[in-house]
Amino acid sequence: MKKIHCAERPDWKQTAEQLGFLFHTIDDEPYWDESAYYQFTLKQIEDDLEDPTTEIHEMCMDLVARVVQSEELLERLSIPAPFFDLVRTSWLEGHPHLYGRMDFSYNGTGPAKLLELNYDTPTSLYEAAAFQWGWLEQCIERGVLPAHADQFNSIDTKLHQAFAQLQLKEPFYFASMKGSVEDKGTTDYLRLIAEKVGIQSRHIDIEDIGLNSDGRFVDLEERWIPHLFKLHAWEFIFHEPFGAAIAECDTQFFEPAWKSIISNKGILPLLWEFNKGHPNLLAAHLDTDTSKAVPKGWVRKPFFSREGANIELQTADGLIVKEDGPYTDAPFILQEFAPLPKFDDSYTLIGSWVIGDQAAGIGVREDNSLITKDSSRFLPHLILD
Repeated sequence: MKKIHCAERPDWKQTAEQLGFLFHTIDDEPYWDESAYYQFTLKQIEDDLEDPTTEIHEMCMDLVARVVQSEELLERLSIPAPFFDLVRTSWLEGHPHLYGRMDFSYNGTGPAKLLELNYDTPTSLYEAAAFQWGWLEQCIERGVLPAHADQFNSIDTKLHQAFAQLQLKEPFYFASMKGSVEDKGTTDYLRLIAEKVGIQSRHIDIEDIGLNSDGRFVDLEERWIPHLFKLHAWEFIFHEPFGAAIAECDTQFFEPAWKSIISNKGILPLLWEFNKGHPNLLAAHLDTDTSKAVPKGWVRKPFFSREGANIELQTADGLIVKEDGPYTDAPFILQEFAPLPKFDDSYTLIGSWVIGDQAAGIGVREDNSLITKDSSRFLPHLILD
C-alpha cells in the first residue's frame, strides 16, 4: 500500500460538474483530491480487504437474525420499543437492501481492523462507484497510468444488478434533505441506476413527504409513494412525528428498518461479544460511565454520530484527540484504538463497500486528524502488481 503523488487532470473540475459531481469542493476546500492516489497489490485487496468484508458482512447478517428475536438486544441498541415489531418484521419478511460501507484501519500489512459499520445512510457512494473509476479510465487513456492498472470497484455494476433484481413496477422515489448538495448527488446517482434498469423514478425532498388520511405516504401532488429510498437515518425517523405511521403504511423503504440494527455503533460490542478474537474486529464494550476519562489505547464513540462527531480517543502514549458535536443523547461505547496509518501529513481510512450481500469495492479518505471528519478528502486508488 503506497501513496503516490501525481499530476491532476487539468479538466477534472469541468468533468465533475458535467457529470453532476457538484460537491467536489466543499467550503472552498477540496473534497475530491487527485493530487495523489493509493496503490495496492491484488493480494492486499483480495486477502486483507475483500475477504474480511465478505466475512464480516455474513457475521452482521447472523447478528441481525439474532437481535430481531431478542427484545433485550433491541433495547440494548437503543431502538425504541414501539418499533421492535417494525424492525423484526422487515427482517423476517426479507425486505431487500442495497448497500453498506465498513470503515477499516489498514496500513498494507496485517489484518484490517473494523472501526465501524455504515449500513443505513453511508456517504461517498458516487465518488467511490463512479468518479474514481472514470479517473482510472481517463488516466489510462491519456497514458498517465499503465494499461494494466486496475481498481477494486464493481460497485456500479453490482448496484445495477441489485436494482434489476427488485423488479419494481411502481415509481421509486428517492429522498434527501432539502439543501444538501452531497445527499442530492448521492440520490441522483441511485436514481440514474434505477432508470437504467427500467424503474420509473422521482426525486422528493424529505421535508415534502406527506401522510394522507388513509395513512399513505404521498408526494406534493398527493400521489402515493410505493417505494422510497430515504437518505435519512432510521434513528432520526424513530423520533419524528411521521415515524409512528410507518409500521401500518404500504410504502416499501430502502434501506429497510432492520438496517437500524447495524447502523449504530452499539452493534460493535455485540459483534465482538459473539465473535471474540476475530482478527478483523476490535475489542468493544458499552461505556457505562462517560464521566471517566477515556483509557489509554481506547476510543469513546456515541451509538449515533456522523463524520467523527462526539468521538474521543487516547493513544497508547497519552495523546488525547476529541471532536465535539450534537450526538450526546444516546449511550456510548469504548472500542480498542487502532490508529489510522499516516501518509505524509494525513491519516488514511479505507471504506469497503457491500452491495446487496457482496463485497464490491473501496474508497479511500484522508484527514489531518486520527478522527475522520466531514473535512476529509477522497482520493482514488488502483491495483498494480
